[in-house]
Amino acid sequence: MLWPTLQAAKALGGSASIAELDAAVIEAEQFSSDQQDVLHGDGPQTEIQYRLAWARTYLKGMGLLTNSKRGVWTVTEAGQTAAPTDIGPLHAQFVASSKKKGKKKSGQKSNVASELDQVEAEAEADWKDELLDTLLKMSPTGFERLAQRLLRESGFSSAVVTGRSGDGGIDGQGVYQISLLSFPVFFQCKRYSGSVGSSAVRDFRGAMAGRGDKGLLITTGTFTNDARAESTRDGAPPIDLIDGDRLCDLLKEYGIGVSTTERVVEDVKVQADYFSSLEPK
Repeated sequence: MLWPTLQAAKALGGSASIAELDAAVIEAEQFSSDQQDVLHGDGPQTEIQYRLAWARTYLKGMGLLTNSKRGVWTVTEAGQTAAPTDIGPLHAQFVASSKKKGKKKSGQKSNVASELDQVEAEAEADWKDELLDTLLKMSPTGFERLAQRLLRESGFSSAVVTGRSGDGGIDGQGVYQISLLSFPVFFQCKRYSGSVGSSAVRDFRGAMAGRGDKGLLITTGTFTNDARAESTRDGAPPIDLIDGDRLCDLLKEYGIGVSTTERVVEDVKVQADYFSSLEPK
Protein backbone atom coordinates (compact mmCIF):
# COMPACT_ATOMS: atom_id res chain seq x y z
CA MET A 1 0.00 0.00 0.00
CA LEU A 2 2.98 2.34 0.41
CA TRP A 3 3.67 3.26 -3.20
CA PRO A 4 -0.04 3.42 -4.23
CA THR A 5 -0.74 5.76 -1.29
CA LEU A 6 2.15 8.07 -2.19
CA GLN A 7 1.12 8.05 -5.85
CA ALA A 8 -2.48 8.85 -4.92
CA ALA A 9 -1.39 11.84 -2.82
CA LYS A 10 0.70 13.15 -5.72
CA ALA A 11 -2.15 12.68 -8.20
CA LEU A 12 -4.49 14.63 -5.91
CA GLY A 13 -2.24 17.69 -6.13
CA GLY A 14 0.24 16.87 -3.40
CA SER A 15 -2.24 16.92 -0.53
CA ALA A 16 -5.43 15.09 0.34
CA SER A 17 -7.80 14.13 3.11
CA ILE A 18 -7.89 10.56 4.39
CA ALA A 19 -11.17 9.91 2.55
CA GLU A 20 -9.70 11.20 -0.72
CA LEU A 21 -6.57 9.11 -0.33
CA ASP A 22 -8.50 5.94 0.53
CA ALA A 23 -10.85 6.39 -2.42
CA ALA A 24 -7.99 7.07 -4.85
CA VAL A 25 -6.01 3.99 -3.78
CA ILE A 26 -9.10 1.76 -3.90
CA GLU A 27 -9.82 2.97 -7.43
CA ALA A 28 -6.22 2.62 -8.60
CA GLU A 29 -5.85 -0.87 -7.14
CA GLN A 30 -9.33 -1.83 -8.40
CA PHE A 31 -10.49 -3.37 -5.12
CA SER A 32 -13.91 -5.01 -5.53
CA SER A 33 -16.95 -4.22 -3.39
CA ASP A 34 -16.49 -7.55 -1.62
CA GLN A 35 -12.89 -6.66 -0.76
CA GLN A 36 -14.00 -3.26 0.53
CA ASP A 37 -16.53 -4.96 2.82
CA VAL A 38 -13.94 -7.11 4.66
CA LEU A 39 -13.64 -5.93 8.26
CA HIS A 40 -10.40 -5.82 10.21
CA GLY A 41 -11.11 -8.17 13.10
CA ASP A 42 -14.55 -7.31 14.45
CA GLY A 43 -14.50 -3.83 12.90
CA PRO A 44 -15.47 -1.06 12.78
CA GLN A 45 -12.54 -0.43 10.41
CA THR A 46 -12.36 -2.35 7.16
CA GLU A 47 -9.18 -4.27 6.38
CA ILE A 48 -8.37 -1.84 3.57
CA GLN A 49 -8.82 1.17 5.89
CA TYR A 50 -6.59 -0.46 8.48
CA ARG A 51 -3.79 -1.15 6.04
CA LEU A 52 -4.01 2.28 4.45
CA ALA A 53 -3.77 3.88 7.90
CA TRP A 54 -0.53 1.99 8.50
CA ALA A 55 0.69 2.94 5.04
CA ARG A 56 0.26 6.62 5.86
CA THR A 57 1.96 6.12 9.22
CA TYR A 58 4.96 4.40 7.65
CA LEU A 59 5.22 6.97 4.86
CA LYS A 60 5.28 9.70 7.49
CA GLY A 61 8.04 7.90 9.38
CA MET A 62 9.93 7.47 6.11
CA GLY A 63 9.76 11.23 5.53
CA LEU A 64 7.61 11.00 2.39
CA LEU A 65 4.31 12.26 3.83
CA THR A 66 3.38 14.67 6.60
CA ASN A 67 0.00 15.46 8.14
CA SER A 68 -1.70 18.46 9.72
CA LYS A 69 -3.92 18.51 12.80
CA ARG A 70 -6.96 18.68 10.51
CA GLY A 71 -6.13 15.34 8.91
CA VAL A 72 -4.73 16.64 5.63
CA TRP A 73 -1.81 14.57 4.34
CA THR A 74 0.84 16.30 2.23
CA VAL A 75 3.66 14.94 0.09
CA THR A 76 7.06 16.15 1.31
CA GLU A 77 9.89 17.27 -0.97
CA ALA A 78 11.47 13.84 -0.54
CA GLY A 79 8.15 12.23 -1.41
CA GLN A 80 7.86 14.24 -4.61
CA THR A 81 11.15 12.88 -5.92
CA ALA A 82 10.86 9.33 -4.55
CA ALA A 83 10.87 6.42 -7.02
CA PRO A 84 9.31 2.97 -6.57
CA THR A 85 12.76 1.50 -5.97
CA ASP A 86 13.27 3.89 -3.03
CA ILE A 87 10.35 2.53 -1.03
CA GLY A 88 11.92 -0.78 0.03
CA PRO A 89 15.21 0.68 1.35
CA LEU A 90 13.47 3.60 3.08
CA HIS A 91 10.99 1.24 4.71
CA ALA A 92 13.79 -1.07 5.91
CA GLN A 93 15.74 1.92 7.25
CA PHE A 94 12.72 3.22 9.15
CA VAL A 95 11.94 -0.18 10.67
CA ALA A 96 15.57 -0.65 11.74
CA SER A 97 15.67 2.83 13.26
CA SER A 98 12.39 2.25 15.10
CA LYS A 99 13.63 -1.03 16.56
CA LYS A 100 16.86 0.61 17.69
CA LYS A 101 15.05 3.47 19.39
CA GLY A 102 12.60 1.04 20.95
CA LYS A 103 15.41 -0.92 22.60
CA LYS A 104 16.78 2.26 24.19
CA LYS A 105 13.51 3.00 25.95
CA SER A 106 13.38 1.15 29.25
CA GLY A 107 10.09 -0.47 30.12
CA GLN A 108 8.89 -0.41 26.53
CA LYS A 109 8.66 -3.23 24.04
CA SER A 110 11.57 -3.15 21.60
CA ASN A 111 9.76 -3.34 18.30
CA VAL A 112 8.43 -1.06 15.61
CA ALA A 113 5.14 -0.51 17.46
CA SER A 114 6.89 1.13 20.43
CA GLU A 115 8.11 3.89 18.13
CA LEU A 116 5.02 4.13 15.98
CA ASP A 117 2.79 4.50 19.05
CA GLN A 118 4.09 8.04 19.19
CA VAL A 119 2.98 8.83 15.68
CA GLU A 120 -0.02 11.10 15.66
CA ALA A 121 -1.94 9.02 13.16
CA GLU A 122 -1.90 5.98 15.43
CA ALA A 123 -3.14 7.95 18.42
CA GLU A 124 -5.93 9.29 16.25
CA ALA A 125 -6.91 5.83 15.10
CA ASP A 126 -7.21 4.65 18.72
CA TRP A 127 -9.77 7.22 19.81
CA LYS A 128 -11.70 6.98 16.56
CA ASP A 129 -12.00 3.20 16.91
CA GLU A 130 -13.27 3.65 20.46
CA LEU A 131 -15.75 6.31 19.36
CA LEU A 132 -17.06 4.25 16.44
CA ASP A 133 -17.49 1.23 18.72
CA THR A 134 -19.57 3.42 21.03
CA LEU A 135 -21.70 4.73 18.16
CA LEU A 136 -22.37 1.21 16.88
CA LYS A 137 -23.79 0.26 20.28
CA MET A 138 -26.31 3.11 20.22
CA SER A 139 -29.96 2.47 19.45
CA PRO A 140 -31.30 3.71 16.10
CA THR A 141 -33.20 6.45 17.93
CA GLY A 142 -30.13 7.53 19.89
CA PHE A 143 -28.03 7.70 16.73
CA GLU A 144 -30.68 9.78 14.97
CA ARG A 145 -30.70 12.20 17.92
CA LEU A 146 -26.91 12.42 17.69
CA ALA A 147 -27.21 13.34 14.01
CA GLN A 148 -29.83 15.93 14.93
CA ARG A 149 -27.46 17.51 17.48
CA LEU A 150 -24.61 17.50 14.99
CA LEU A 151 -26.71 19.31 12.37
CA ARG A 152 -27.75 21.94 14.88
CA GLU A 153 -24.17 22.54 15.96
CA SER A 154 -22.98 22.81 12.36
CA GLY A 155 -25.32 25.58 11.26
CA PHE A 156 -28.80 24.14 10.72
CA SER A 157 -31.48 26.55 11.94
CA SER A 158 -33.75 23.58 12.62
CA ALA A 159 -33.34 19.81 12.63
CA VAL A 160 -36.14 17.34 13.18
CA VAL A 161 -36.01 13.54 13.43
CA THR A 162 -38.84 12.16 11.30
CA GLY A 163 -37.72 8.55 10.90
CA ARG A 164 -40.69 6.22 11.08
CA SER A 165 -42.15 3.32 9.14
CA GLY A 166 -43.33 4.31 5.71
CA ASP A 167 -41.03 7.30 5.53
CA GLY A 168 -38.97 5.80 2.73
CA GLY A 169 -35.73 5.60 4.68
CA ILE A 170 -35.53 9.32 5.54
CA ASP A 171 -34.58 9.74 9.20
CA GLY A 172 -34.92 13.49 9.48
CA GLN A 173 -34.72 16.88 7.88
CA GLY A 174 -33.37 20.30 8.68
CA VAL A 175 -32.96 23.76 7.28
CA TYR A 176 -29.39 24.81 6.54
CA GLN A 177 -28.69 28.54 6.79
CA ILE A 178 -25.97 30.24 4.73
CA SER A 179 -25.98 34.00 5.17
CA LEU A 180 -29.27 35.18 3.59
CA LEU A 181 -30.08 31.81 2.04
CA SER A 182 -31.64 28.70 3.54
CA PHE A 183 -32.73 25.38 2.09
CA PRO A 184 -34.14 22.08 3.38
CA VAL A 185 -31.86 19.07 3.72
CA PHE A 186 -32.99 15.48 4.30
CA PHE A 187 -30.71 13.12 6.19
CA GLN A 188 -30.40 9.40 6.69
CA CYS A 189 -28.32 7.59 9.32
CA LYS A 190 -26.75 4.16 8.85
CA ARG A 191 -24.89 2.44 11.69
CA TYR A 192 -22.73 0.13 9.58
CA SER A 193 -19.51 -1.70 10.40
CA GLY A 194 -18.59 -2.17 6.77
CA SER A 195 -19.06 -0.27 3.52
CA VAL A 196 -22.22 1.42 2.24
CA GLY A 197 -22.76 0.69 -1.43
CA SER A 198 -24.25 2.63 -4.33
CA SER A 199 -27.70 1.04 -3.90
CA ALA A 200 -28.10 2.78 -0.53
CA VAL A 201 -27.41 6.14 -2.18
CA ARG A 202 -29.91 5.43 -4.96
CA ASP A 203 -32.57 4.30 -2.49
CA PHE A 204 -32.11 7.43 -0.39
CA ARG A 205 -32.33 9.64 -3.47
CA GLY A 206 -35.51 7.83 -4.48
CA ALA A 207 -37.04 8.48 -1.05
CA MET A 208 -36.29 12.19 -1.50
CA ALA A 209 -37.96 12.38 -4.93
CA GLY A 210 -40.59 15.10 -5.03
CA ARG A 211 -39.72 16.29 -1.52
CA GLY A 212 -36.35 17.99 -1.93
CA ASP A 213 -33.03 17.82 -3.74
CA LYS A 214 -30.50 18.13 -0.89
CA GLY A 215 -29.56 14.97 0.97
CA LEU A 216 -27.03 13.99 3.63
CA LEU A 217 -26.12 10.33 4.21
CA ILE A 218 -24.31 9.67 7.50
CA THR A 219 -22.69 6.35 8.40
CA THR A 220 -20.31 4.92 10.98
CA GLY A 221 -18.77 2.81 8.23
CA THR A 222 -17.27 3.71 4.88
CA PHE A 223 -18.58 4.35 1.38
CA THR A 224 -17.47 2.28 -1.58
CA ASN A 225 -16.06 4.15 -4.56
CA ASP A 226 -19.25 3.22 -6.46
CA ALA A 227 -21.30 4.88 -3.73
CA ARG A 228 -19.20 8.05 -3.94
CA ALA A 229 -19.57 8.10 -7.73
CA GLU A 230 -23.32 7.59 -7.44
CA SER A 231 -23.62 10.45 -4.94
CA THR A 232 -22.38 12.93 -7.57
CA ARG A 233 -23.79 11.28 -10.70
CA ASP A 234 -24.61 13.71 -13.50
CA GLY A 235 -28.30 14.45 -13.90
CA ALA A 236 -29.23 13.34 -10.38
CA PRO A 237 -29.59 15.37 -7.17
CA PRO A 238 -26.25 15.21 -5.32
CA ILE A 239 -26.06 13.39 -1.99
CA ASP A 240 -23.45 14.55 0.50
CA LEU A 241 -21.68 11.71 2.32
CA ILE A 242 -20.25 11.62 5.85
CA ASP A 243 -18.35 8.42 6.63
CA GLY A 244 -17.21 7.18 10.04
CA ASP A 245 -13.85 8.92 9.90
CA ARG A 246 -15.39 12.29 9.03
CA LEU A 247 -18.14 11.76 11.61
CA CYS A 248 -15.52 11.31 14.31
CA ASP A 249 -13.75 14.51 13.23
CA LEU A 250 -17.02 16.46 13.33
CA LEU A 251 -17.99 15.18 16.78
CA LYS A 252 -14.54 16.17 18.02
CA GLU A 253 -14.70 19.58 16.31
CA TYR A 254 -18.04 20.44 17.92
CA GLY A 255 -17.27 18.77 21.25
CA ILE A 256 -20.20 16.36 21.05
CA GLY A 257 -19.41 13.44 23.32
CA VAL A 258 -15.69 14.00 22.76
CA SER A 259 -13.34 16.07 24.90
CA THR A 260 -9.74 16.98 24.20
CA THR A 261 -6.83 17.79 26.47
CA GLU A 262 -3.89 19.82 25.26
CA ARG A 263 -0.57 18.18 26.01
CA VAL A 264 2.50 20.29 26.69
CA VAL A 265 5.79 18.84 25.46
CA GLU A 266 8.96 20.10 27.09
CA ASP A 267 11.80 21.18 24.86
CA VAL A 268 14.83 20.46 27.03
CA LYS A 269 18.17 22.00 26.09
CA VAL A 270 21.42 21.58 27.98
CA GLN A 271 23.12 24.93 28.62
CA ALA A 272 26.76 23.91 28.42
CA ASP A 273 27.95 27.46 29.13
CA TYR A 274 26.42 27.33 32.60
CA PHE A 275 28.35 24.26 33.59
CA SER A 276 31.51 25.78 32.19
CA SER A 277 31.00 28.85 34.37
CA LEU A 278 31.17 26.68 37.49
CA GLU A 279 34.68 25.52 36.73
CA PRO A 280 37.46 27.20 38.69
CA LYS A 281 39.23 29.90 36.76
